Amino acid sequence: MASSSQDNSCYDVFINFRGVDTRDNFVYLLHEALKRDGINTFIDEEELLEGEKICSSLLRAIRGSKISIPVFSKRYAESKYCLLELAEIWNCHISDGQTILPIFIDVEPRDVRNQTESFEGPFQEHQKNSKSTSIVDGWKNALKEVGDLKGWPLKGDANIRKFKRLKVSC
Repeated sequence: MASSSQDNSCYDVFINFRGVDTRDNFVYLLHEALKRDGINTFIDEEELLEGEKICSSLLRAIRGSKISIPVFSKRYAESKYCLLELAEIWNCHISDGQTILPIFIDVEPRDVRNQTESFEGPFQEHQKNSKSTSIVDGWKNALKEVGDLKGWPLKGDANIRKFKRLKVSC
C-alpha cells in the first residue's frame, strides 16, 4: 500500500518556480515569510543546468510535502525541470490529496491552462525536442489542471505585501 505524503511529510511546503524569474524577489520573500512563521519549506537552491537530471531527493521533497506552491512566471514553461516538478506535484495531488496553491506572477491563469502567450513558444520547442510525447502531454495536463485551480494572480513587482492573505496552516 502506498503511503500518503500527508503521513510521511518532511516539509510543510514545496515551492516550485523558475529561478531566473522569481528566485531573488518574490520567492525569496515568500520563503523568508514562511520560515519566519515556523513553516518548514523546501526551496531548491540550485539552478539545474541543461542536460542535468532532476535528482531523486527533489522528487522526494515534492512527495513528502503537505502543500506545493507553484509560482508561474513568464519564463516558467522554458524550464523542463519546472514542468517535471509540476507534473509530480499534480500526481501527488491526485494520489495523496496534496494541496496546491498556485501563484501567477505577470501571467494569466488561462495562459497557463491553455499554454498560450509566454507558454506557447516553449511548449512548441518541448514538443519538437522531446523523445516522448507522453512526457510533454503530462506537462500540458498538469498545467491545464493546476491553471484551473483558484490561485493568486499578481502583477508588477509582486512583493510579499500583496500576498499576505495567504494563510498556510500545516
